[in-house]
Amino acid sequence: MATSVVSKMLTATAGMATAASLAGCRTMTCSASRIAPQPPDLIRWVRREGGFVNPKLKISDSGAHGLCVVAAEDIPEGSDLISLPSHLPLRFKKSPESDGDSALMEIALRVPEELWAMKLGLRLLQERAAVGSFWWPYISNLPETFSLPIFFSGEDIKNIQYAPLIHQVNKRCRFLLEFEKAVKLILENLTLKDHPFGGQDVNSSSLGWAMASVSSRAFRLHGTHSDTPMLLPLIDMCNHSFHPNARIVQEQDASNPNMLVKAMAEHRIEQNALVMLNYGLLSNDLFLLDYGFVVPSNPYDLIELKYDNGLLDVASMAAGVSSPSFSSPAQWQQEILCQLNLFGSGADLKVTLGGAELVDGRLIAALRVLLANDEAEVQKYNLNTLMSLSEKAPLGVSVETSALRTVVALCVVALEHFPTKIMQDESVLKGAVSSSMELAVRFRMQKKLKIIDVMRKLTQRIRLLAEEKSVTQC
Repeated sequence: MATSVVSKMLTATAGMATAASLAGCRTMTCSASRIAPQPPDLIRWVRREGGFVNPKLKISDSGAHGLCVVAAEDIPEGSDLISLPSHLPLRFKKSPESDGDSALMEIALRVPEELWAMKLGLRLLQERAAVGSFWWPYISNLPETFSLPIFFSGEDIKNIQYAPLIHQVNKRCRFLLEFEKAVKLILENLTLKDHPFGGQDVNSSSLGWAMASVSSRAFRLHGTHSDTPMLLPLIDMCNHSFHPNARIVQEQDASNPNMLVKAMAEHRIEQNALVMLNYGLLSNDLFLLDYGFVVPSNPYDLIELKYDNGLLDVASMAAGVSSPSFSSPAQWQQEILCQLNLFGSGADLKVTLGGAELVDGRLIAALRVLLANDEAEVQKYNLNTLMSLSEKAPLGVSVETSALRTVVALCVVALEHFPTKIMQDESVLKGAVSSSMELAVRFRMQKKLKIIDVMRKLTQRIRLLAEEKSVTQC
């Protein structure tokens, strides 16, 4: 690979996201356009390097899903799909192997742990810039652009309409801009021999591309390389499903002790079906932020709220529930709120709705305690019981009904914070919109639908409690 080509590679993504837009898919949504116009055959490379690729698999452009792994013929359950020798996954080196690695490690120290994808992204950029890189057949097949929110325009970031995610997007954009400055300071006086990127310029755009490549494709595996993020060639072209037809296993093959990672068919995979893996039980916030797509009717999606006395007062009044404890909890109630980490110095005031619990355990426990007048009755129960929505009205039907009505009112308040209604969102999607605008609108629609779903389920519980109370009184 000629040096001129390398130079073009590191600057080719500069138009993808300017500094201004940063301030302001996974394969399901990422561009089908690869880094190289005619990249090497990835399947052939994996096989040549001692890996295994089931002969019934192929790489196919599935339109909305981009380039992904597809079954060319029916594949029986339990079949090996892809096996990678230990030298094929791309990892961040824990110790320097060259002069350039020392500078790379110095740069990596500036990356916060929560943005681990950037650390491995630096390694990816290093290999992308290296003349004759071993991983070039893999890197050249990576998407040229991604549909992650860090590449949205400022207007489309606003169109997300959900403050917790907008905060995370802006936080990452600010990091990239500041990180670019830090990287340039470290690189400016290095000799070519010591330069981790072969003397090539690195800017916020190329750093963003690297972070997006890793966050949307890397796997955290356990075992020999405990919890080490890795890029797994070919395996990382499998798409996501909560009901996957394949899974990743780590085991050593008796005939080849270097085999590290395998993808196996968990169920029979029919001809022309996509090979699907489960990326994790994640909210749509993480799917959009890290992978660039939104899962409709995601059972693990959450709505984030701030536990706030003023908000609880407003919600309780709207629900027809009156309690002075919301603004002025008694000493014994404060002590329980402290145990729930919702009161006092250093309290974690973030609570959620949706997901497997439906209502954050800390929130429902706090409401039950604040709506109860009998300290002795509350003290009969431990925190786990008070935090469980599955417990049938531990403090009585009246307290439970008031608590659930307050949560429903909180849902109404949360819905009102969105400047558009679902019907308006649907109307927007019927028009001609950019892919980033479409993602933003679909994301906010799913948030609203999740809130409505929580309201519906809690209203059903309230009706059942009313019926139970009626039967008891009879």
